[in-house]
Amino acid sequence: MLSKEELKKIKEHLLKAQNPIFFFDNDPDGLCSFLILQRYVNKGVGIPIRSFPEMNLDYFRRIEEFKSDYIFILDKPLVSKSFFEEVKRINLPVVWIDHHKMDNLFVPEDINYFNPCLNEEKTNEPTTYLCYKATEKKEDLWIALIGCISDRFTPDFYGEFVKKYPDLSFNSKDSFKIFYNSPIGTISNLMSYGLKDSTTHVNKMLKFLISAKSPYEILEESPKNIEMHLKFNQISKKINKLVEKAISLNDQNKILFFQYGGDISISSDLANKLNYIFPNKIIIVVYFSGIKANISARGKNIKKLILKSLKDLPYSTGGGHENAVGASMRIEDIEKFRENLLKNLENFS
Repeated sequence: MLSKEELKKIKEHLLKAQNPIFFFDNDPDGLCSFLILQRYVNKGVGIPIRSFPEMNLDYFRRIEEFKSDYIFILDKPLVSKSFFEEVKRINLPVVWIDHHKMDNLFVPEDINYFNPCLNEEKTNEPTTYLCYKATEKKEDLWIALIGCISDRFTPDFYGEFVKKYPDLSFNSKDSFKIFYNSPIGTISNLMSYGLKDSTTHVNKMLKFLISAKSPYEILEESPKNIEMHLKFNQISKKINKLVEKAISLNDQNKILFFQYGGDISISSDLANKLNYIFPNKIIIVVYFSGIKANISARGKNIKKLILKSLKDLPYSTGGGHENAVGASMRIEDIEKFRENLLKNLENFS
């Protein structure tokens, strides 16, 4: 966990900003982190980061476009050196809040970097949790809970949420069970799938969420959130079909290796659902896009296995949490990657 002093510094930076820009990872943890900070000061604009694996230089133009005076980067483990070089040129303060454990991470000396993985007691609470602890705005507890549960973390304030919203809760301390057995998962998916929509619809969703007073406003379809619900229904149908197909391919092997293509990447959502259905298996979901393959992997200590299996594959990248990892490689390297997985699995624990 971040120290009280670190949380205080985050809050101080937030209050100093007159026109902040919030870059956030394109998932519910990143989105909820942005919402908590923006709703606390009621200032600034949010920009989801869709580039993978790092936040690249393309995002710098948004700083100039909105004439921002403060930069916040939320829940993104990698940022390109070229982005920071341009920021240094215009001399703007940067607050980077993350919770991923990264080897050989580049963080310029003048960047305000906050990550509980670097503290003496190394932890990795979601970025949403860190932002909520820095602001402690009780009205946004429900947003903080959604961001935490979506990142497979049950926060210490779940009991408060249960008391306030018993009909939206599930009697468990297991974040996965809460996610798949309560409306929390539905709200999280409404946000997650909404982020995969067009830029126009994403911007409309952000405006709606910034002003939302309760989780019920998101669950109940209305003219303000109709696009969110349409996208949710569209992607839910697609995921359900892919889950059925993956289940039909299941065998007695330790690895469930599933590949798919299409016009939209839902590999992370699909991998999570399969991980919930098959908790004792290693889940590998491969999404083909152009000349690249994006991978979402789930399983106990999966990071070690994935990174080892990528070592002899040129142009491949990978990283994330110990039990949930993302990776990218050339399509022609998929079979070699699969061979490496099976070989390395023999020594994997």
